[in-house]
Amino acid sequence: MGKIISIDPITRLEGHGSIRLAYDDEGSFQDAYLQVPDFKGFEKFCEGRAVEELPALTQKICGVCPTAHHIAGIKALDDLFGVVVPPAARAIRELMHNAFIFEDHLLHFFYLGGPDLFLGPGTPAKERNIFGVINSLGADVGAKILDIRKQVRQLHSTISGSVLYPVCGLPGGVSKTISKEEQTQFQVISQNALAFARWTVGLFHDRVLEDSHYKALLARPSMKSETYYMGLVDAEGRVNFYEGTLRVITPKGEPYARFTAADYLSHLAERVVPHSYMKQLYLKQVGWRGVADGPESGIYRVGPLARLNVSSGFTTPLAQAEYERIGDALGGWPVHATFAYHWARLVEVLYAAENMVRLSAAKELTDPVVRNLPEGIRRSGVGVCEAPRGTLFHHYEADGRGVARSVNLLVATQNNAAGIQLSISKAARGILKHQAQIDDAVLNILEMVFRAYDPCMACATH
Repeated sequence: MGKIISIDPITRLEGHGSIRLAYDDEGSFQDAYLQVPDFKGFEKFCEGRAVEELPALTQKICGVCPTAHHIAGIKALDDLFGVVVPPAARAIRELMHNAFIFEDHLLHFFYLGGPDLFLGPGTPAKERNIFGVINSLGADVGAKILDIRKQVRQLHSTISGSVLYPVCGLPGGVSKTISKEEQTQFQVISQNALAFARWTVGLFHDRVLEDSHYKALLARPSMKSETYYMGLVDAEGRVNFYEGTLRVITPKGEPYARFTAADYLSHLAERVVPHSYMKQLYLKQVGWRGVADGPESGIYRVGPLARLNVSSGFTTPLAQAEYERIGDALGGWPVHATFAYHWARLVEVLYAAENMVRLSAAKELTDPVVRNLPEGIRRSGVGVCEAPRGTLFHHYEADGRGVARSVNLLVATQNNAAGIQLSISKAARGILKHQAQIDDAVLNILEMVFRAYDPCMACATH
C-alpha cells in the first residue's frame, strides 16, 4: 500500500473520527475508510445495575441526543415490567420527544450542516462555522435561532426535569404531572416553533435548493447509494417518531420486512471492522456482501431520508405537503441521494412542530394519572424510538430482582455505519479518481458526505 491521506479530525459532529484515503504505490486512489477511535463500554458496565437506572445512565453516552436514549430506555422498562402507560404519560413523553427532535434537527441544520449548505465547500475553514452562517444570513437570523431553541428547551426541561439529561421517565409512565398553566405556556411555544419551522423551510428553498452546488451534489451519481431503508411507521405506514413497527424496503422501494422491536435480532446483525470501534449493522437475511449497494447487499440506512422512504407520508398537513414536494422534485420514492437527508430533516422539523401543537393542546396532557405501577417483572424488555439520526433500540435483560444481566444498544449512527462508509467510499472514488490536486475544498466535500447523516460517533461506539 502506498500513501495515506488523513482528514483528521473530521469536524462538526458528536464524538471523534477521521477519514483515511488510501493510495497504491503508483499513486492511484484505492478506497476511503471511516475510522472512529472512541470506546466507551456502556453495555458492559451497565451490567449489575438496577434496570430502573438504565434510562438515566445510558443517555450519558451522548451530549446531543440524550432524550432519545431516555425514551428508548423507559420504553424498554415498560416492556420489561409488562406495564401499560396511561394516556397522559404517553402524551407527555411524546411531546418531550417531538420537542427534542425539533431542536436537535435545527442544531444540525444551522450549526453543523449549515456551513456546508449556506457557505459552500470552498469557503475557508476558519469561516465554516455558525458564525459564518450568521454572517451570511444576518444577525437577526442568529437571534431568531437562539430564541426558538431557548423556548423549546424551556418546554423540554419543564417536562424532563433537566436542561440536558431527562430524569422524568419511569416504568409505566412519568414522574410529574403537567399543570394547566404549563400547558398554556407549551401551546404558545409550540405555535412559535411551528412558525419558525415554516420560515426555515422557506429559507431552505430560497437559499439552498436554488444553489447550483447543492443541486449538483443532489444529482451526482457518486453521491447516491441504492440501499435498503428502515424506519418506524404507524398502522397506516406513516412516519411516527415515538412508536410503531419497523418497516424495511428494498432499494427499489418494495416492501421487504415489517417487524416489532422485540423481533429485531431476527432481522439485524452486527459486524466488527478492523479499522474502527464503530460496529456495522446489516440485514441478517440478505447477508453481508461488502461495502456495496444494490439488492444483493445487506446494507440499510436509517434517519430522516430513510423514514420518508419507508413511509406512505405524514399525519400532519404541512409535513405531508413538503414530503410530496420532495418526491415530485427528485423523481419519486425512494430517494437515494445522500444530500437529500438535509431536505428530509426539515420535513421532520415541520412534523415535530405540528405534533407539538397537537400534543400541547391535548386534553389528556394535564390528567393527574401519569403512571401505572408495575406488578411484576419479565426477564427481557426492548424499547425502540426514532432518534433524530435514525432508529434506536434498547434491549435490557434482568434477573428476578430487576438487576441488569445484559444490555444491548443499537443506536442510529451504528445502523447507518455501513451506509456512511459506503457513501464516503463512493464519493471519494467519484471525486478523486481524476483529481490531480487534492485541496481543502475537495476534502471538505468528503466531510460534507458524512455530515449529511448528522452522525453521532459517541453514541455509535457505546
